[in-house]
Amino acid sequence: MFLLIWLSILNPPAIRNEEPVPVYKTGDNSAWAAKNYDDKDWSKDRGNTAHNIFWSRTHLDLRQVENEALPLGLQIESFGAFEVYWDGVLIGNNGRIPQNGKPEVPGTESSYYRIPDNLITPGFHTVALRSSQSLLPHVQRSIGFKIDPYKILLTQPLVTMSYMNLMAGAFLIAAVYYFFLYLNSKRRPWDILIFGTICLLFFALLIMEYLKFHVVIPYSDFFIRLEIIGWLTFTNAVLVPLYFIIQFNFKWRRWLMTALLVTLLLLYVYNYGHYDLTARFYSLAMLIASLIIVLNGIFQKEKGGFIVLMGLLISALMNKFMFYDYSLFISFTIIVLCMLYLHSIRTNVIEAEHRNAILLSSKLQLELLKKNIQPHFLRNTLTSMMDWVEESPKEGSRFIQALASEFDIMNEISEQTLIPITKELALCRQHLSVMGFRKEINYVWEQVGIDETQLIPPAIIHTLLENGITHSEPLPGNTVKFVLRYFVSKESYGYLFETIAQNRQIVTERVGGNGFKYIRARLTESYGTNWTFDSGKTESGWISTIKIIRP
Repeated sequence: MFLLIWLSILNPPAIRNEEPVPVYKTGDNSAWAAKNYDDKDWSKDRGNTAHNIFWSRTHLDLRQVENEALPLGLQIESFGAFEVYWDGVLIGNNGRIPQNGKPEVPGTESSYYRIPDNLITPGFHTVALRSSQSLLPHVQRSIGFKIDPYKILLTQPLVTMSYMNLMAGAFLIAAVYYFFLYLNSKRRPWDILIFGTICLLFFALLIMEYLKFHVVIPYSDFFIRLEIIGWLTFTNAVLVPLYFIIQFNFKWRRWLMTALLVTLLLLYVYNYGHYDLTARFYSLAMLIASLIIVLNGIFQKEKGGFIVLMGLLISALMNKFMFYDYSLFISFTIIVLCMLYLHSIRTNVIEAEHRNAILLSSKLQLELLKKNIQPHFLRNTLTSMMDWVEESPKEGSRFIQALASEFDIMNEISEQTLIPITKELALCRQHLSVMGFRKEINYVWEQVGIDETQLIPPAIIHTLLENGITHSEPLPGNTVKFVLRYFVSKESYGYLFETIAQNRQIVTERVGGNGFKYIRARLTESYGTNWTFDSGKTESGWISTIKIIRP
């Protein structure tokens, strides 16, 4: 901003009257191009000229021009097709005026012309335009003039465009990167998708803003580009606060987003046709909504709140004191940098959670192995095995095979986070075979409606089975029955595990020991918070329910 101010001081405008007022007259007379023609009776309003030819005359007060600045160029911003006369001398044309029965060829909204050196003197000069505006006769748009060294007029848009292209390329790369990040993430976080979309939209906004330097756009299509720019700004004005809502855990998201959408739509309706003004209001609405979210985040002591607040305030100052075409992109870049800062904070949190998850997974692996190699279990199992081998070698061999199979499955699943339900059921059946030999109890296994395509954290049904064996006494007939049922709905699915036996007499109420802690840890590892686990005594034994809530 300060650089632009400094350059304007060093290079004052060539025109003293920076806002010259054109006057109009419908008709066609070559004498109206003359420098000293009396145009006092001409109108300041063009009116609806329909398909007629009309003239405009504008008087420019030129400063003293140094020889180093020559040749000078004239930039004209005007709708229609026209011929340009400088002090009565034709210096160029834009499009083609209808003549000899041929229709108008529309010119561009902005065009450049070289002023002959011999016509450049200090004082007043007359720019006369012989024009037609057949394609948009109802649009009343004033004529803008700018005089600078011709070389600067031609190269300045290219320099500006080169910087904007660099910025657009950076946003395009960021958009592609975050889209790939989203597609390759198992969690599919919404904030990543929203940020990638914002970068892509801002890339499109930059391209559309400077498309006029790449493509010749007839004045009749001028508003199409502005309409697209408006909708791109509208969409970003919605997505930026939505991103901050996710990052700062804003509670009243529905109310705020509804109010923001209604406000943006009202701005569109009431300011339709005032494209720059509408875009400014879009940006203002976005800033206000974002400030509400960030201030609430600071109150909630969310990380990064003060940095984002400073970024938003700087963006507001840019919009206040800079030319909008530049302030829009500079302020928006600052906001995107703030969003990247928040993303880096979130990434650090995710990395810490990942490290903790790895530690938890390693701990659970050790816990799973300890369940079957603890000295108490091995001593009792080996003692029972010796008795069976001595009394019935054939049954003893089956006992050894069942124990070996259980250890094989346990070793296979110990390092996995999720395993097929069929593997879990095989582990349970082998464990019942082992415990049947050990305790000489008739353990009955029954499963109902199992979906064999489902995955499950390892050994959680096995843990419930162990609890049932440990805390139950057989029914008459020396039988303990276990029933596993699978249930599913639109919102969730899960398992109901029932032990049908006599509960052992206990001194204190049973709420679950290390086994339940293991189950909860495994569920958290695989499903985050999207699960419930309940377990309790029934008249016929014990029942446990594991429910997985669909995200």
